[in-house]
Amino acid sequence: MQSMPPQQTTVSLSDEIMFKDREKTTINGFLGIAIHWLAVPGLILFLFVSYVSPITGFVGGFLQLALAILWFLQWNSYLIINPNEAQALQFFGKYAGTVQKEGFHFLINPLYQKQKISFRIRNFESAKLKVNDVNANPIEIAAVVVWKVVDAAEALFEVDNYHGYVQIQSEAALRAMATKYPYDIIEDKDIGGVALSSHQEVIAQELQLSVEARLKRAGIEVLEARISHLAYSQEIAQAMLRRQQASAVVAARSEIVKGAVGMVELALEQLSDKNIIELDEDKKATMVSNLLVVLCSETDTTPVVNTGTLYQ
Repeated sequence: MQSMPPQQTTVSLSDEIMFKDREKTTINGFLGIAIHWLAVPGLILFLFVSYVSPITGFVGGFLQLALAILWFLQWNSYLIINPNEAQALQFFGKYAGTVQKEGFHFLINPLYQKQKISFRIRNFESAKLKVNDVNANPIEIAAVVVWKVVDAAEALFEVDNYHGYVQIQSEAALRAMATKYPYDIIEDKDIGGVALSSHQEVIAQELQLSVEARLKRAGIEVLEARISHLAYSQEIAQAMLRRQQASAVVAARSEIVKGAVGMVELALEQLSDKNIIELDEDKKATMVSNLLVVLCSETDTTPVVNTGTLYQ
């Protein structure tokens, strides 16, 4: 049985993306500390000169206050980037860039608003969804999605809440995929196709492509998507179990009958080839009937020994 290749999934979301990561240039944090503290003597000297010079009154007081505020604001210019993390910068609501290089950094502008985001791999397990498969059989299905953020600007600014976006879109993709395939190959029209229970790799590959197509706009890469739970719904679980058991019994009995017929045929051939006994058609029919009863019976047979002739 050949497996059908996974189908490409298209979604209705627009491909236009307004925000993409732009690397923001920074100064080494330790160099920034040195510059920051070296400004202290200059600030003190300016305060002294402005105090003894003609620049007094409102202008001098304003300059002194402005420089003091600026010096204290510079403490907001330091940021630490941990491995697999980034910080997106905004300046009065406008996206200014993203700092991704790990280490200690110093920003020239202390008024940047910073938003931290992680690039680490994360897992999401969906709730158990109740959907109908392609044959309208109600089933329960759930999936595990392994994902990570690869573009901080898209994750923060293209969607409102990228964690909730991952959850909703993953479940929507899972629901859409579950309605395209049968739970199992039971009906004749499903033979040769893909089933949810028997083609795990094909289903996982298609689910990954479908989820990734939906999450691409949010700057998220899907590393793996796989079904974690699959079962018939409770209202039909017993009926489908009996149907599967009946199919298994029929298949087993077919194999038993096939083997029994072969054994009977072999017995008749050997009796004839070795001239052990001459059997007419009636005797052959009786012998075949007895052998089939013995070989195909579900319980142990009890032989009846005939002490007379074959015709008694």
